[in-house]
Amino acid sequence: MKKTLIKNGRIIDPKNNVDFIGDLLAVDGIITEVSKSISCAEAEIFDATGCVVAPGFIDLHVHLRDPGFPHKETILTGQKAALKGGFTTICAMPNTNPVTDSPEVVRYIVGESKKAGLINVLPIGSITAGQNGTDLSQIGEMVREGICAISEDGKTVVNSELLESAMVIAKELDIPVFSHCEDINLVKGGVINKGIKSAEYNLPGISNESEDVIIERDILIAEKTDTKLHLCHVSTEGGVELIRKAKARGVSVTAEVCPHHFVLSDKDIKQNDGSYKMNPPLRNKTDVDALIAGLIDGTIEVIATDHAPHHETEKTGGFEKSAFGIVGLETAFALSYTYLCKPGHISISELIKKLTVNPSDVLGISRGSLSVGSIFDAVVLKLDEEFTVDSGKFESLGRNMPFDGFRLFGVVEKVFVQI
Repeated sequence: MKKTLIKNGRIIDPKNNVDFIGDLLAVDGIITEVSKSISCAEAEIFDATGCVVAPGFIDLHVHLRDPGFPHKETILTGQKAALKGGFTTICAMPNTNPVTDSPEVVRYIVGESKKAGLINVLPIGSITAGQNGTDLSQIGEMVREGICAISEDGKTVVNSELLESAMVIAKELDIPVFSHCEDINLVKGGVINKGIKSAEYNLPGISNESEDVIIERDILIAEKTDTKLHLCHVSTEGGVELIRKAKARGVSVTAEVCPHHFVLSDKDIKQNDGSYKMNPPLRNKTDVDALIAGLIDGTIEVIATDHAPHHETEKTGGFEKSAFGIVGLETAFALSYTYLCKPGHISISELIKKLTVNPSDVLGISRGSLSVGSIFDAVVLKLDEEFTVDSGKFESLGRNMPFDGFRLFGVVEKVFVQI
């Protein structure tokens, strides 16, 4: 019988409105007591004095690149990066090779994840076979093998009738649909936000409308089918307002925002550098302000990383020739704490909620809290410790991101996780 006793930490558990200095006891991977003071002679003790103790973080949006792209990331290196960032559960997007569109691929990801054995990995199945946009994947069979949602992430299902069919199936199977909102016909080969930097560098721009029109369409189809819709990496002012209005009329829609989209705007792009290239792109300051407002008022209830590792050779061609995407697992908490909590936009409890209980609720899983009887997934955080981002020390194989050299607050000191 293994007993672990965390002593003297500031225990923050948003699900139970808990925020006090105290102790937590876990026995064989289950939380058995949370109170002001606990004694247990035979327990292994971790002294959390001066630290916050929170539920383990849950990331709804990660690209593990396996199968198919081990030069970018492997399931093991992705798990190491997640663990370093405080994440105990992550959802793996399906744009692999082969695409996660069949029970066989799901079994592979589940099996390799268990071999790595560091954190929990929940596969997401593709909406269409091979992400070809024309034929539905084996959704029911994948659910039986353990997918937590379906998504076409990296692409958008252009055919609205096909998307509606997928949503009907998702509702029957009680899983959410994760939507990547991008009208590729409006993108027109864009590589950067349509604005000051696209003009400065004479590059094709990506308009806000290309995202907003699909957000509106997907909300309408979800409303019609009464399906749980989760909107990935929202980046526009218009998108936030569409979500706010949909929630007000009772649509079952949730949304996530990534740290890079509320920390940086296109004004922060220093040069024609592929490390700033992501999809959706860095938008303008008005959009950034709208995203923060959406986080404050609860329109956007989840923070996710869209962790998208690439080999260094794939990010050296400027905006025109570099791949879309940046890594985020190892910087997400510190960026969020430094740029949301330190300025007073949201409390540390609200930030933890957006990283734990809210993503857990989106998935309908029993993680994301420190309730007695719940799984002992926990993270110990040193909020006031400052550090300099150094991608050379990342666990991820990917180094592609624009935050090297940033001074951030919020160090992940220790992670407890049950597989």
